[in-house]
Amino acid sequence: MRLITATLLLLMMCPLLEAKSWPQEVTAAEGTIVVYQPQPEKLEGNVLTSRAAVSLELVDHEEPIFGAMWFEARIDTDREAGTAVVRDVRVTKVGWPDSRDADEVRFTQIIEGAVSETGFEISFDRLSASLETAEIEQQSLADLKTDPPGILFEETLAVLLLYDGQPRFSPVDDSSYERALNTPFVVVRDTRSKAVYLSSGQFWYSSSDPLGPFAPTDKPPADLVRMLPAPEAGDASAGEPPAIVVATSAAELVVTDGKPDWQSLPGGELLYVKNTETAWLRELTTGQMYLLLSGRWYRSAGQSGPWTFVRADELPRSFNDIPPASDIGGLRVSVAGTDEAEQAMLDAAIPQTTAIRKSEASLTVEYDGKPAFEKIPNTSVSYAVNTGAQVLEIRGAYYAVDNGVWFTAASAGGPWKVADSVPTEEIEKIPPSSPVYNTTYVHIYETTPQVVYVGYTPGYLWSFPFYGVPVYGTGWYYPPYWGSWYYPRPPTWGFHVGYNPWTGWNFGMSWSNGFFSYGVSWGGGWGGAYRPWGCCGGWYGGGYRRPVVINTGDINIGNSVSIGNRTTVKNRVGNNTVNANRLQHTNLYKRPENLRRNADPAAARSELKSARPAPQRANDVYADHNGQIARRTEEGWESRGGGQWQTSRENASLESREARIDRGSISRESVSGAGRQGSGLDRGGLNQAYHARQMGGMREAGALRGGGRLRR
Repeated sequence: MRLITATLLLLMMCPLLEAKSWPQEVTAAEGTIVVYQPQPEKLEGNVLTSRAAVSLELVDHEEPIFGAMWFEARIDTDREAGTAVVRDVRVTKVGWPDSRDADEVRFTQIIEGAVSETGFEISFDRLSASLETAEIEQQSLADLKTDPPGILFEETLAVLLLYDGQPRFSPVDDSSYERALNTPFVVVRDTRSKAVYLSSGQFWYSSSDPLGPFAPTDKPPADLVRMLPAPEAGDASAGEPPAIVVATSAAELVVTDGKPDWQSLPGGELLYVKNTETAWLRELTTGQMYLLLSGRWYRSAGQSGPWTFVRADELPRSFNDIPPASDIGGLRVSVAGTDEAEQAMLDAAIPQTTAIRKSEASLTVEYDGKPAFEKIPNTSVSYAVNTGAQVLEIRGAYYAVDNGVWFTAASAGGPWKVADSVPTEEIEKIPPSSPVYNTTYVHIYETTPQVVYVGYTPGYLWSFPFYGVPVYGTGWYYPPYWGSWYYPRPPTWGFHVGYNPWTGWNFGMSWSNGFFSYGVSWGGGWGGAYRPWGCCGGWYGGGYRRPVVINTGDINIGNSVSIGNRTTVKNRVGNNTVNANRLQHTNLYKRPENLRRNADPAAARSELKSARPAPQRANDVYADHNGQIARRTEEGWESRGGGQWQTSRENASLESREARIDRGSISRESVSGAGRQGSGLDRGGLNQAYHARQMGGMREAGALRGGGRLRR
């Protein structure tokens, strides 16, 4: 990935950021091995190919001996804890520019013997940022849909009541009421009077038609009120009840608190609407409006449309210049080419992993009648339609995914056991137009008689890299299954989905008022006919959480889910605090119901020694692609040779050239090329590795948001 000029300027202005946990040291019989932070070259699945600068502090040598090692290893990750463990290190090559040939065999044996028995812990932030120098897998997403949903505007506080098609009701047991199944809201009809009621817990509405119009009422039926659970603390809204806007197909509601309040950004090229929770901008040179919906940009000459999709890598240049410290600095994660977007893309390449105990993992699949399967066009895969599980039939065998773990069975009804392998080649042909597309992002890495190592990348939770930014949902509409049960499919639109830099994808409403969290908490089995779909619970499943180091902002009236700035939010009307609704769990494997099946990671690595941090040493030593060792100082790069650090006479001229890059008077390529001449150092690669390590340090320290740890 290219270096971002603005960040380079920031780095040159700031002192070097040192890692508290890197370098790390390992004790060997001959002395101490110091391993500097790895510089990844490739990540494929959970296998990391990397190189690292090392030094040997041997008992029979006065000075440390510096070298470079190349290795392959497996990574175990925990996004919630923000850590990764590098294990099963296999050293593939060692270079010693700082030693005589006669000693190289001995030094190599010391490294290979000690490092292979050691596990190294690295923060998720540092691992992710370091992938800037690596080749990483990116699955083709050419078939994601970008058609805009219906876009509705309101200038009073309002909430979108979305049905999946026309309202369909099911009786509520032991009552005279029936509930609308195909909406996550509490919509109830009295079978006697035919009156329809909608509740948020505190606000009540009534209508003669489930499609509205809905009007507030202070006299809901007393027996219905008693049947609903009491709203949780913080869920109820104060102030005036919002208006209800009804839709029966894909739609998004853009709400302003009064007339749109257009504000200018520094530079005078962009305006943004301040009194909304939706990213709504205007580019002044063209007069075009832009909306950000589920991570996708749409453009129109006016509010009435038509709205057309704009790729994140084809936005006006003024979007890249949005100040990180501005109210809408959070939008930079959705602008291709910014450091924030690139960090999000690197995050997306790292799987969430765990080890599953085969003896403790189980699965039961319930069908509405006999199992019914639908063929996925142009594949050998069929999927079960009349169940809330994701069950695949492939050439007479059956496979299912449950919370990031593959299971297999000889028949659709089971019994199910943890799978040691799956037909990956066939599964990867499943297109985004299929509601089981997300299963292509769940993987099996290793297996033993007792344990299987598994993992998933964000696509399993419906978050995808798309033209350089994260987007939510495939954009395809998946019809629900109706039978004795109702099985909804994952939606892209209708829930004000936005990317938050600390909580990832969140769902909310056009106004923060507790409606949604109250609605989904009521009646999953209340009347019996609603069942969720897939990994994460139908309407309210799926999403991807990773911190992206960007500024906090304040978009005035609510939780700013599309702007992405807060996890705890203030509702302007009534000034009470509510929690933003989250689409995702940080680590599916750590859900309470899944803990029993997890193998203890520490026990699985019990034979490994743990490397110790070496905080007395700076994390400033690197190995270039050729194995040359270099150290970054405030004056520039120093190379290692002859047992000492040597200052390159090219430093001053090259640092001057880097400053000229920031002024736009010289290209990055000319500096990189110059760096490979004379001194032998690959300066271009070293500069990129330095940028990645510094970015990881800032992410780890929360420096880009003004101090403090990022919330996890």
